Amino acid sequence: MKDLYFRDNGSFTIVQFTDLHWKNGNPKDIQTYSLMKRILEVESPDLVVFTGDVIHSEECEDPFDSYRNAVRVVEEFGIPWASVFGNHDAEMNCSKTELISLQHEHRHCLTETGPELENRFGNYLLRVKSKKSDESIMALYMFDSGSNLNHPIGGYEWITHSQINWYKEISRQLTMSNKGMPLLSLAFFHIPLPEYNEVWNYHICYGHNYEGMGCPKVNSGLFTAFLEMNDVKGVFVGHDHINDFWGELHGIRLFYGRATGYNTYGKEGFSRGARIIRLFEEDRSYQSWIRLDDGTKVDHQQRHDPDHVWKRI
Repeated sequence: MKDLYFRDNGSFTIVQFTDLHWKNGNPKDIQTYSLMKRILEVESPDLVVFTGDVIHSEECEDPFDSYRNAVRVVEEFGIPWASVFGNHDAEMNCSKTELISLQHEHRHCLTETGPELENRFGNYLLRVKSKKSDESIMALYMFDSGSNLNHPIGGYEWITHSQINWYKEISRQLTMSNKGMPLLSLAFFHIPLPEYNEVWNYHICYGHNYEGMGCPKVNSGLFTAFLEMNDVKGVFVGHDHINDFWGELHGIRLFYGRATGYNTYGKEGFSRGARIIRLFEEDRSYQSWIRLDDGTKVDHQQRHDPDHVWKRI
């Protein structure tokens, strides 16, 4: 487990790149490279997190070469980076274990194989520590949210009970080592939880929902586990390329990233970009905004009032 450290000023910045869908180095891939480079220059992050679909493996001539090229810009900047799997990364001509091994070839990669949890790989924890005391201040959980579901109900896979149990055990250990206080944590994965539907339909949100939520049809309980353990206060996903909203549900903020890659579907007038997360050591808090391809910082997204109102029967 490799640790990260807050800066001397007490901040720690994460850039979330999502849904690059890198293919074979065509002009749209080069656009994606240039976008990532501009954002890294502007934000100077301490960590980059790729939340899935780094490559579109079934359309890659060589998925391993494509993956190397997709993360090359971050390596060139010398920035630590971590990745989780989307539903397209290992869909054809490569496996998750092979892609993790490839990631480990890179000097600045923090991705871990993690424990063997059924068909899920790359579930792991990153800790952000204080430079002053080496104390763990915040934790970042990485989950493999799966791919297409091989079941008659269709749709996407859900986070498994093995993954939830793994998270809860790690969370307990961190709480015990923190004098019984839950450690403020964030979670990163690709496919949104069913609670993204609830927060959009019944709560005030900020940002855009142009395609609905491509979440699993079955709720396996990860959000409930976050509530029970009382540590994860922010969730960051991708998958739905023309959604970028966030909202708060029971004290946990649910965020979409901003789709980064030009090699996949989008919406006219909906710019590519990235979501930025800044952590603060002093008060154990965080804030988030979006950085667009033209350099624009979007820290006030448009308000969306709920489509429905809860009625008590």
